[in-house]
Amino acid sequence: MNVRSFQLSDYRPITALLEDVLTEECYEKTMEAFARQLSWDSDLVLVAVEHSEIVGMIIGTIDNNKGYYYRIAVSSSHQRKGIGKALVQALRLRFEQRHVTKILITADEHNEPVLPLYESLGYVASDFFKSFQKLAIVAG
Repeated sequence: MNVRSFQLSDYRPITALLEDVLTEECYEKTMEAFARQLSWDSDLVLVAVEHSEIVGMIIGTIDNNKGYYYRIAVSSSHQRKGIGKALVQALRLRFEQRHVTKILITADEHNEPVLPLYESLGYVASDFFKSFQKLAIVAG
Protein backbone atom coordinates (compact mmCIF):
# COMPACT_ATOMS: atom_id res chain seq x y z
CA MET A 1 0.00 0.00 0.00
CA ASN A 2 1.20 3.48 -0.91
CA VAL A 3 0.04 6.82 0.53
CA ARG A 4 0.48 9.79 -1.76
CA SER A 5 -0.91 13.22 -2.57
CA PHE A 6 -4.19 13.53 -4.42
CA GLN A 7 -3.94 13.74 -8.22
CA LEU A 8 -6.63 15.03 -10.54
CA SER A 9 -7.11 11.54 -11.99
CA ASP A 10 -8.14 10.40 -8.47
CA TYR A 11 -11.30 12.53 -8.45
CA ARG A 12 -13.78 9.94 -9.74
CA PRO A 13 -12.50 7.02 -7.64
CA ILE A 14 -12.42 9.27 -4.55
CA THR A 15 -15.98 10.49 -5.04
CA ALA A 16 -17.12 6.89 -5.55
CA LEU A 17 -15.32 5.84 -2.35
CA LEU A 18 -16.85 8.68 -0.35
CA GLU A 19 -20.31 8.00 -1.75
CA ASP A 20 -19.98 4.34 -0.78
CA VAL A 21 -18.60 4.86 2.74
CA LEU A 22 -20.31 8.05 3.97
CA THR A 23 -23.94 8.83 4.69
CA GLU A 24 -25.65 11.08 2.16
CA GLU A 25 -25.55 14.10 4.49
CA CYS A 26 -21.90 13.52 5.36
CA TYR A 27 -21.04 13.01 1.69
CA GLU A 28 -22.56 16.38 0.72
CA LYS A 29 -20.68 18.25 3.47
CA THR A 30 -17.47 16.41 2.71
CA MET A 31 -17.60 17.10 -1.02
CA GLU A 32 -17.93 20.85 -0.39
CA ALA A 33 -14.97 20.82 2.01
CA PHE A 34 -13.01 18.54 -0.35
CA ALA A 35 -13.44 21.00 -3.25
CA ARG A 36 -12.39 23.96 -1.11
CA GLN A 37 -9.34 22.15 0.22
CA LEU A 38 -8.28 21.11 -3.28
CA SER A 39 -8.47 24.72 -4.44
CA TRP A 40 -6.46 25.97 -1.43
CA ASP A 41 -3.91 23.25 -0.77
CA SER A 42 -4.23 19.87 -2.44
CA ASP A 43 -1.10 18.56 -0.66
CA LEU A 44 -3.26 18.04 2.43
CA VAL A 45 -5.52 15.58 0.62
CA LEU A 46 -3.92 12.14 0.66
CA VAL A 47 -4.94 8.86 -0.91
CA ALA A 48 -4.04 5.27 -0.10
CA VAL A 49 -3.45 3.10 -3.15
CA GLU A 50 -3.23 -0.68 -3.19
CA HIS A 51 -2.67 -2.56 -6.47
CA SER A 52 -3.50 0.65 -8.42
CA GLU A 53 -6.87 0.94 -6.63
CA ILE A 54 -7.70 3.85 -4.31
CA VAL A 55 -8.72 2.23 -1.03
CA GLY A 56 -8.69 5.23 1.30
CA MET A 57 -8.34 8.98 1.60
CA ILE A 58 -7.94 11.69 4.20
CA ILE A 59 -8.67 15.40 4.00
CA GLY A 60 -6.67 17.72 6.18
CA THR A 61 -6.52 21.48 6.44
CA ILE A 62 -4.55 24.16 8.22
CA ASP A 63 -6.56 26.92 9.85
CA ASN A 64 -4.92 29.60 12.01
CA ASN A 65 -1.65 27.61 12.03
CA LYS A 66 -3.39 24.53 13.45
CA GLY A 67 -3.57 21.29 11.48
CA TYR A 68 -6.91 19.50 11.36
CA TYR A 69 -7.80 15.99 10.30
CA TYR A 70 -11.14 16.75 8.69
CA ARG A 71 -12.42 13.52 7.13
CA ILE A 72 -11.05 10.03 6.59
CA ALA A 73 -12.61 7.25 4.54
CA VAL A 74 -11.44 3.71 3.86
CA SER A 75 -13.14 1.30 1.49
CA SER A 76 -15.37 -1.16 3.37
CA SER A 77 -13.42 -4.13 2.03
CA HIS A 78 -10.10 -2.65 3.21
CA GLN A 79 -10.99 -1.52 6.73
CA ARG A 80 -9.07 -2.81 9.74
CA LYS A 81 -5.91 -3.32 7.68
CA GLY A 82 -3.91 -0.30 8.89
CA ILE A 83 -4.86 1.97 6.00
CA GLY A 84 -6.51 4.58 8.21
CA LYS A 85 -3.49 4.66 10.50
CA ALA A 86 -1.14 5.06 7.53
CA LEU A 87 -3.21 7.97 6.21
CA VAL A 88 -3.28 9.72 9.60
CA GLN A 89 0.48 9.26 10.08
CA ALA A 90 1.27 10.54 6.57
CA LEU A 91 -0.87 13.65 7.09
CA ARG A 92 0.72 14.20 10.50
CA LEU A 93 4.10 14.33 8.77
CA ARG A 94 2.79 16.99 6.38
CA PHE A 95 1.53 19.03 9.32
CA GLU A 96 4.86 18.70 11.13
CA GLN A 97 6.76 19.76 7.99
CA ARG A 98 4.66 22.91 7.95
CA HIS A 99 5.33 23.59 11.63
CA VAL A 100 1.70 23.83 12.72
CA THR A 101 1.32 24.77 16.38
CA LYS A 102 -1.18 22.01 17.19
CA ILE A 103 -2.87 19.09 15.45
CA LEU A 104 -6.56 18.52 16.10
CA ILE A 105 -9.23 16.07 14.98
CA THR A 106 -12.51 17.51 13.76
CA ALA A 107 -15.07 15.75 15.92
CA ASP A 108 -18.53 16.07 14.44
CA GLU A 109 -21.40 13.61 14.38
CA HIS A 110 -19.97 12.03 11.23
CA ASN A 111 -16.53 11.40 12.72
CA GLU A 112 -17.68 9.73 15.94
CA PRO A 113 -17.13 6.17 14.63
CA VAL A 114 -13.48 6.87 13.75
CA LEU A 115 -12.43 8.63 16.96
CA PRO A 116 -11.10 5.32 18.38
CA LEU A 117 -8.67 5.21 15.43
CA TYR A 118 -7.20 8.54 16.51
CA GLU A 119 -7.12 7.42 20.15
CA SER A 120 -5.17 4.30 19.13
CA LEU A 121 -2.57 6.66 17.65
CA GLY A 122 -2.18 8.54 20.93
CA TYR A 123 -4.63 11.39 20.50
CA VAL A 124 -6.69 12.28 23.57
CA ALA A 125 -10.03 14.02 24.14
CA SER A 126 -8.36 17.46 24.26
CA ASP A 127 -7.19 16.89 20.66
CA PHE A 128 -10.78 16.59 19.41
CA PHE A 129 -12.06 19.86 17.93
CA LYS A 130 -15.73 20.53 18.58
CA SER A 131 -16.70 24.11 17.94
CA PHE A 132 -19.51 26.33 16.82
CA GLN A 133 -16.95 28.22 14.71
CA LYS A 134 -16.50 26.11 11.60
CA LEU A 135 -13.22 25.49 9.81
CA ALA A 136 -12.63 27.62 6.73
CA ILE A 137 -13.02 24.61 4.40
CA VAL A 138 -16.46 23.97 5.86
CA ALA A 139 -17.68 27.55 6.29
CA GLY A 140 -16.45 28.80 2.93
